[in-house]
Parts: sequence; C-alpha cells; structure tokens
Amino acid sequence: MKKKDFPVENVRRFIEPGPIVLVSSSYKGEHNIMTMGWHMIMEFVPSLIGCYIWTENHSFDMIKKSGECVINVPTVDMASTVVKIGNSSGRDTDKFEAYNLTAEKGKKVKAPLIKECYANFECKLYDKSLINKYNLFVFEVVKAHVATTPKFPQTIHYRGDGLFMIAGPTTSKFKKGFKPEML
Repeated sequence: MKKKDFPVENVRRFIEPGPIVLVSSSYKGEHNIMTMGWHMIMEFVPSLIGCYIWTENHSFDMIKKSGECVINVPTVDMASTVVKIGNSSGRDTDKFEAYNLTAEKGKKVKAPLIKECYANFECKLYDKSLINKYNLFVFEVVKAHVATTPKFPQTIHYRGDGLFMIAGPTTSKFKKGFKPEML
C-alpha cells in the first residue's frame, strides 16, 4: 500500500470517534444547542463521556456554570439542521425556534432534550479538572432516552474539511471471538 505525507492537523478524518451530536444546555432561563463532533466514551460504569467545548462557544459558560447538558444524537434526516445549528450562534439565535426543534423537559437535568433526535443522554458534570487546561468536560450520563426503532439509526459522522459520512450497514460478521473488554 503506497502512502504519502499527510497534514497532521487533518488526521481526525480517519479517527473521529462517533456521530455528530447536538448538545443542549440551559442556564438562568436561557437555553442553547451546539453541534459537536469531539467527544469520546471514557468509562462504562459510571457511564462517562468526555467532550471538548471551545471557550468561545456560547454553550461553554452555560454548561460550565450549570454543570449539566443533554447530548442528543440526530440522524441523517436532520443533517442540514445540524450544520445550520453549528453555523449559528446562540448569542443571537434561539436555535429551538429558528430550526423548528421541540424542547422536552429532562427527568434529571434542567437542560432540554431535543424531541426530534434519535437518542437523548441527560448528563451531569462529573469531573471539571480538565476544563481550564484542555476545555475537556467529563460528563456522567444520568438518564438515557433512545428510540425503539430503528435498532441501528443512520447517524452523521464528521470527516473534516466539511466532509461527512453516514453510518452504513451493521454486521455481525466479526462477532465470533470478539471480546468487548479488549477493544
């Protein structure tokens, strides 16, 4: 296999960890939604998710001060809305209203769930020690809501440079002998 040099700042297109998500937040009566691609599973029990949030993002202070958010998983049918949300600022736009999204009340957090998303994970800040140095929030998922169908939704994955990938077929071809604890 022939290879060539590649810009290190673009390696994310090969190792993005998961789908683009919409992160909703609320603080002192204000709410917002941000598009996020930089997140990772950090632990199974408790269920921990690490999220990079840029300090200039309107959601940064709201989430830091409230200590909670909802990580919403959209499907491909919402792709244009996901991009529009990412290209607008909550400082001057009510994104729920602007993009015709339905805010639903959470069971464990004050941040709103997005009804139109396939899954909603209510999160509380679990570890804030990496925020000031790396803008890395570590959240614990305290309540999860997932649609019953389809079992494997078509999610959107960012590949860098404005390129996206849509989740494809699911296979059990490699399941025999698979040890999840080793992945």
